Amino acid sequence: MTLFSSLQFEYLIRILIAGLCGGIIGYERENRMKEAGIRTHFIVCLSAALMMIVSKYGFQDQIGTNDISLDPSRIAAQVVSGVGFLGAGMIFMKRQSIKGLTTAAGIWATAGIGLAFGAGLYIIGLISSAIIVIAQTILHRNFSWLSIPRIEGITLKISNEPEVLEYIEEMLKKESIKIMNFKAKRGKPDNATNNSKSIELELTLKVPQTYDAPKLLSLMEKNSNIRYLEI
Repeated sequence: MTLFSSLQFEYLIRILIAGLCGGIIGYERENRMKEAGIRTHFIVCLSAALMMIVSKYGFQDQIGTNDISLDPSRIAAQVVSGVGFLGAGMIFMKRQSIKGLTTAAGIWATAGIGLAFGAGLYIIGLISSAIIVIAQTILHRNFSWLSIPRIEGITLKISNEPEVLEYIEEMLKKESIKIMNFKAKRGKPDNATNNSKSIELELTLKVPQTYDAPKLLSLMEKNSNIRYLEI
């Protein structure tokens, strides 16, 4: 057997095509400033193809020797679970909102594409890559039928006056923003009177998907009794 046979050349082509498709998927993610970009998707897809090739063809010399039976699916199964662990590290929670879930799912799907190329399923791998890129591109557009509210968390420091709370409630209602949950606590008391002159609010809001956050800031700033705002 030569050092670089025609079969090994075919395996190399599979690995390169897998890496290319992974890079294309990663480009779409990186273009949207997501956690995992071209390099991550490229390496995951290429590595998955490599592991599939090793699993399927790397032990051919052992088949039939001393009654050894091999299961080519074992390494592939470990790739799926291992990439799932990698994807879990990309998911985090920020102010009641889960971030990175789509990117983690994309990494998992990219590993599947790499396994498909490693197994020699070129058409399946190419079509799956195209479907993922097209779906990610289309579904990120602002279609009204796909628009769902998003959860936002804001922190307010307001004067301890009843009309301030009424203003915030009315303003949010006009903007079609619903208060899902809130926490309130009194600010530090005044040293002279020992009375609290401020209230700190933590609001969890259901905001329309296309709502512009800076607009909410400008509306809040119109009321001088709102001393501090963080989104």
